[in-house]
Amino acid sequence: MAEDRKLQPEEEIIEEELFFEDDEDSNLVELTDEDGNVAQFEYLDTVEHKGESYVVFMAVQEDEDVDEEEEGEVVILKIAQDDKGEDIYVTCEDDEIVQEVFDKFMENLGEADDD
Repeated sequence: MAEDRKLQPEEEIIEEELFFEDDEDSNLVELTDEDGNVAQFEYLDTVEHKGESYVVFMAVQEDEDVDEEEEGEVVILKIAQDDKGEDIYVTCEDDEIVQEVFDKFMENLGEADDD
């Protein structure tokens, strides 16, 4: 039986709302943080690391809002289950794990480019 997992206080629950306007936008999701702020992200990949699953998103910027420093910002969130057993996204506070997941993502991206 799956072990119930309680969220640590520092973990932020991210709600997901998928939306599909057309085929071009089929990888876009809206994420709502615990403060109710909504942002659009492009789903890039799911990465398995040390027995956990992580999703990799890229922030979608409106053309007039693009800041060169934030352009192409990647967000990595851990997949957890809520009390109902449904998948939720939580922030990962461990910078080392985030970097390891990002490195695996880049490896996978490089392998896909080689195909």
